[in-house]
Amino acid sequence: MYDLRNTCLTNWLNDGVPLAQVAEWAGNSVPVLLAVYARCIVGHLKDLKQRIEAGGDLPEV
Repeated sequence: MYDLRNTCLTNWLNDGVPLAQVAEWAGNSVPVLLAVYARCIVGHLKDLKQRIEAGGDLPEV
């Protein structure tokens, strides 16, 4: 059962579900979630870099 839980949480994190939401669903805090799963999150670096670089292109509010 624990393996299924780990797989589910890892998949949610890798699919881009926000940390706070995954932590709530898991019944953990964000720091606990990061302590356990931070090394399992993959594939987001390129997207994050693009979002940071595009920060200057945000629309005026």
